[in-house]
Amino acid sequence: YPLFDSPRPNFWNNQELTLRFDQEIELSGRRGLRTQSAEAGVSVAEAGFQDVRRRLEFSVRSAYFAVVLAKADLEAARGALDEIDKVIGLNRARYQQGEISGGELRRIQVERLKFVDDVFAAVLALRNGRGALLSLLNATNLGVEFDVTETLSPGDRLAGTGGPVAPPPPALDPVSLRSQALAARPDLLAAQREVQRVDTETALQRALRTPNITVGGGYRRDFGSNAVVFGVTVPLPVASRNQGGLARVAAERRLAGNAAIAIATGVLLDVQQAVNAVEINRSRVQYIEREYLTNARESRDIILAAYRLGTADLIDFLDAQRAFRDTARTYNRALYEERISTFALAAAIGAPSNQP
Repeated sequence: YPLFDSPRPNFWNNQELTLRFDQEIELSGRRGLRTQSAEAGVSVAEAGFQDVRRRLEFSVRSAYFAVVLAKADLEAARGALDEIDKVIGLNRARYQQGEISGGELRRIQVERLKFVDDVFAAVLALRNGRGALLSLLNATNLGVEFDVTETLSPGDRLAGTGGPVAPPPPALDPVSLRSQALAARPDLLAAQREVQRVDTETALQRALRTPNITVGGGYRRDFGSNAVVFGVTVPLPVASRNQGGLARVAAERRLAGNAAIAIATGVLLDVQQAVNAVEINRSRVQYIEREYLTNARESRDIILAAYRLGTADLIDFLDAQRAFRDTARTYNRALYEERISTFALAAAIGAPSNQP
């Protein structure tokens, strides 16, 4: 027979073709557990952000009132220097009239240096305080001069003003403050949410012990025969039951639980120390106001008047002026520490930023 009379082979019928599509099906709620774990992680990050904000707000408030304190000290130092200058002017006139010796005039002129040095120190503290506050506000120029409008204490109780004294604030309730702190402190909330996240991660690792199944299907052509193929793949967890993952989350759970307990203890300590500071500083301010502030100011005024009349000597005047200066400094510091302790208490309980 001729070779070319035989039928030609069909190329398509002699080829093998397989098209297959597989889909893995997650079991034991893994998809939902992963979503819950991610949401818990976001919640932890949000609480951490709030804790950073809480700390920053306390730092800004403290830096602001450090500027207020420096301004009050500068005003007191300048006031004392003005009094010394007035007395020097008086003594210069008395010296020219022959009422006092040149030695007494030189003595008070030398003493003036101490009061001038107080002004320089107060100016330095004011500039440094402004720079520290501007740095917390992320300012580029830390040498900008600005004024503050707050005073160290409500009721115009700055040292030497003689203004009205504000009534004492209400007593603190440590039990209520501790409860508020345990419910609102963001660092404690972050630790508690981390425990919840690890618990969710533990459930996810347990779910991973059960392998997923894979279903698939497709089309197959094999040497002229056509077929639709379906299949299910079920892995057998013979050697691995996710022991490593379970051990890891168990360790993370212990770590997170211990951290939450430690932070809760620290929160209670912060509240107690803040309450102690507020109570002691309030008592300190009231004691200085009651026992020393008015007496020191009146004593200085009386000695100054007597010195101008010539019935008191220079040493008595300088002693009274130094005593009032030291009392004013102590009082300003007490007012500052009272205000800072109030801010520390607000930070310790996690109070909102709009609360004092």
